[in-house]
Order: sequence, then C-alpha cells, then structure tokens
Amino acid sequence: MVVEKRPNEEVAEKPNKKLNTSYSHDEIVSFLNNKIFENDFQQNLKLDITNSQPYRWGTVTELINDDLLRSVRKEILGEIAFTKKETDIYKVFQSGDLANLSGLNWDDLSRLPSLYKLRAAIYSEEFRDFISNVTGCGKLSGVKTDMSINTYTKGCHLLTHDDVIGSRRVSFILYMPDPKFTWKAHYGGGLRLFPAVVPNVPETDHEVKLVPQFNQMAFFTVQPGLSFHDVEEVRVDKQRLSIQGWFHIPQPGEDGYIPGEQEATEAKSTLQQLQSKELQEFDFPKPFRNDLYPEEIKKYETMDLDSKNFDDGEKAYLSKYLNPTYLTKGALDQLNQTFVEESVVEIKDVLKPEYADLLQEKMRKFEIDNKVPQTSKEIQFPWKCAVPPHKQRFMYIDGKGEIDQTEQGIKHNNHIGPQELPNFDLTKRLTSNGPDEMLLEVMAFLKSVAFRKWLAYVTSLAVTSDQILARKFRPGQDFMLATTTEKDLAREHNGELNVLLEATLGLTPTATNPKNWESGEFGGYELCMATGGDSDEEFEDDDPAIYKAGDASDDSVLYSSQCKWNSLCLMLRDPSVLKFVKYVSINAKGSRWDISAQWNVKSIGEEE
Repeated sequence: MVVEKRPNEEVAEKPNKKLNTSYSHDEIVSFLNNKIFENDFQQNLKLDITNSQPYRWGTVTELINDDLLRSVRKEILGEIAFTKKETDIYKVFQSGDLANLSGLNWDDLSRLPSLYKLRAAIYSEEFRDFISNVTGCGKLSGVKTDMSINTYTKGCHLLTHDDVIGSRRVSFILYMPDPKFTWKAHYGGGLRLFPAVVPNVPETDHEVKLVPQFNQMAFFTVQPGLSFHDVEEVRVDKQRLSIQGWFHIPQPGEDGYIPGEQEATEAKSTLQQLQSKELQEFDFPKPFRNDLYPEEIKKYETMDLDSKNFDDGEKAYLSKYLNPTYLTKGALDQLNQTFVEESVVEIKDVLKPEYADLLQEKMRKFEIDNKVPQTSKEIQFPWKCAVPPHKQRFMYIDGKGEIDQTEQGIKHNNHIGPQELPNFDLTKRLTSNGPDEMLLEVMAFLKSVAFRKWLAYVTSLAVTSDQILARKFRPGQDFMLATTTEKDLAREHNGELNVLLEATLGLTPTATNPKNWESGEFGGYELCMATGGDSDEEFEDDDPAIYKAGDASDDSVLYSSQCKWNSLCLMLRDPSVLKFVKYVSINAKGSRWDISAQWNVKSIGEEE
C-alpha cells in the first residue's frame, strides 16, 4: 500500500505514537449492521447458502455502518495510491496488502482511521463467527489477515479462477462504488460464478451473476476445483471500488487450530498440479499434431535450400494465395536470413492482395451484419468453443465434428468414438458462410505440400507434423491464458528438434486501420514471455509475469504483436516460453481473427 506522508517536520513530532488497536465488543458491533447478529437473519441466510448454486455462496447488503463505510471510501480515494497491474488473467488497479495496517505509524493511520476500524470489524471474532455460522466452513483465523483494495475502471477485468491458494477458507468482496448512484448491470463489473463439468473443470458459461452495490458483501467458501468465478469487465467510465480478501484457517494458538490442517490445505493445490495431465482430457482444442507421411518428410530433407526454386505446378498453386513478392529468390533469402538469426520473422502482406482484399471485405461485412455469439450454445458449426474457461475461451475451427461438452460426451470423444482427422475441404462444403469458406480454403492451403516446401525455404526446417486452427476472439468474451508447450517435443525416432515452429496469420479485418488496436488497451495482442520453466506456476498478485503491454524495457517479454491484417509471424518456440492472447475488451472495434499453426520440425542437412 502506498500512503502519502505529511511534511517531515510533522512526522518528527510524533514518531512513535500508535493508533489504538483495541476495540470493545460494543464498538465492533457499532461498526456493523445489527441485523447480522439476529438469529432469524442468520438462519435464513444459512439456508440460502446451503441451497445456493453453483456452489456455496452468499451476500449481505447494508453490512457496514453507512457513515463508517462512506468515510472509508473517502479516505481511500484521498489517501491511497493505486498501481495498475496487468497479466494474462487480469487488469486492475490495486493497493498494497492491508494486513499490516497496525504496523504503520500514527502519521499514516491518523489519515486512515475509518479504514482501520473497517479492517478490525471484518476480522473481529464477532464477524468471523457470523461467517463461520452461515457458511458452515468451520473456525476462521483472526491473526492471519489478507485483504487489499481494488478499483476496476473501464476495461478492467479478472478471468476465471477458483481462489485455491494456501490456507484460504472463505473469499469475500466488499463493494464500494459511488453510493450516490445505483450500479447497473450494463456497467459490467459483476461477480460471475461458474458450475463445474467435473471437479477442477469449470463450464464455459457462468450460471450466476451478482451486480455489485455500495455496502454489499459477497462471500463464498473456497472449494478446491469448484469455486470458479470471474469479475466481468467494467464497460463504462465509472469506478467499481472494492475490498477483496480472504479468511484463513486458524493458526497455532487460535480457537479451532488443528495441527497439520494448513499443510493438508496447501497440499490440495499441489495435488491439482499433479492431476493436471489427467484433466487435459477436458481441454479443447488439444495441442495434437498429425504426422506427415515419411515419404513427404524425406522430400524436404533432400531439398537444395540454396535454390529457392519451385516447379511450374507449385508456382501456379502458391500464386493463387501468396503475395508473388514472397516467391522470388531474393525475398526468400532475406526471410531465411532473418529467421535463422532471430528465430522469428514477421511477413507483412503475405496473402496475394486481390485475395486478401476479397477476404477482408467478406469478413468485415459478416461482422457488421451478424450478432456475435454470447454463449457457447449460440456457436454454430463449423465453429466450436475452446474450453475450459480457466485456461482459454475462443471460437475455433479445426475441421472435425462437433463435441458434446458433458463429462460423458467428452469421454466418448476421447476414448470411444471415431478419432477423426481434420478435413478442411469437406468442412468448406458444409458451410454456406462466405468468410468461413475462404478461411477454410486458406487453412487447406497451409496444409499443402507446396506451402510446406515454401516453409522449408524460409526456415531451413523440415516439418514432420502439423495442426491448423482458425480462431476468433470475441469482444468481452475471449482469451488464451499463458501456457507453455509440452516439455518433450522432440520424438527421437524422427530426429526432431525440441522446439515447435509456430505461425500466426493475423486476419483481423478491423486491423487494416492500425489505430483500432495499436494502443493495446483493447487487448487481443499475442505475447510471448520467458519463464523459469515451471509450466504449472500459479498466476497470482505477486506473479513475476506482470508486464506492461508494449514496454520495450521489459526483458521478460520476448515477442509481442497487436492484432494484424494479412501478416504472418513465424516463430521457433521452446518449452520454456509462455504464450498467451490477451482478453479482448468489450470496447474493441471487432473480433480478433487469425489462423494459428504449429509444426514439429527437424533440421535440413547441416542446419541446427
């Protein structure tokens, strides 16, 4: 927490004076609404929580003494500085932790007396007993405090997660938007709760949404694999102020302390990590690449990379789609030199201009004329919805059949039903949508032998397998959280390198005007970051993956690219590199569209 200080001479007058940190029972009760101590109120709330869906949660309105909470809000806005924090999972303005208010000197606390009273009330025995009773969660710690102040302004959001960290037992959010106005549903900023397909796998669409109001607290028991929730993006120029925190299990010396309980609770998140491989059953699309025929791979391995030559048939086919500039030896030599030196190359205007213009016209017209699907059930074939939403959510085409997103349906898809390969040409015949037809045509082109030969000239690599996906990231809906690749990419019998060749063909029609996306405020950008190699690291408030979009001085950012039109990025990616697509803001000018591809690769000749 950052607190402004008075001039030094005033601080020197009372350097050691501390605020009274002890409040009587009557004082604590006066800070809270007396209704919460009434037996009927508690019994009715307890029944509501017992019957709540999709998991045990509750809410109390007018919880805090109104004058006290208005004073708290005034102190926060006048005395506390907020820092913008942004990762793949959130964008928010946040204070520091408030657990150590008692350690501040009088000069600090004299300017935050109401906030201190509020914190004392929330972690008082009286309020903890209330929370324990209505939730049935067991005793709560009064010494392990854990809360911070967040302000969500336009564009701020927090994506789906379950809050299972360490010894947390109950999560709470006390809302403090401007008390002069009603916070309306269309402002965004709602708390949304997600049911689970199975434990640790949330469904794609939320079941409950709470629209926050001044002096309302929402709370829920932290339930491993079940308590999935998010904070909807704030859509308007208003400030959704709140205090977010947790109650923890009792600590040594406290009533309700159970030796070994904290270790057992903390182990649950470790257990989830160990089970993550098993839970990948429920991930779609899966990072599965289809092997090429050995005879085709041998063709690439015996190529003369210096020739940069195509026969007449190859040139005619490539010329239907590729910009003719990139079929010349000079251009291919230049692209190859850049890629070999940098392991990444961006190729602008890669599609033939006439073809690209027609595609852009059809895609933009479709976006203007058609409503964007708001739930997974509204998405129509050949598009599907990427799941689960604590990892990813976007629309995609993979050229395969539809998936029943239930536990039984997923089991059938993975272990019982036909294991079909993608067929883009057949899928194209099944759609009457102009943009989809052209996207599927481009996807089929990227699977062609001629294009793979062109890839070999650009990268000096022979591809051995592939996966091609068309993706659409909808405003106010979609994202892909930071993930690494599998740790062991190379298959020894193929002599492959332990890297992937990845491609992103940017096809965002609104990106023909760079101003629509270049600021980064609307998200949708793809970003690669260096990591220590731990692919299961939890992203939390102290996460080292906090970054500043577009900050060239951030050494952890290896590559960042805003939404593009007709631009192909080729990149070699090893298993230690995190990649994500930032959540697309509801205020973006349109969806982010791309075709994403990845290939296993091996060196050609002496190249390494």
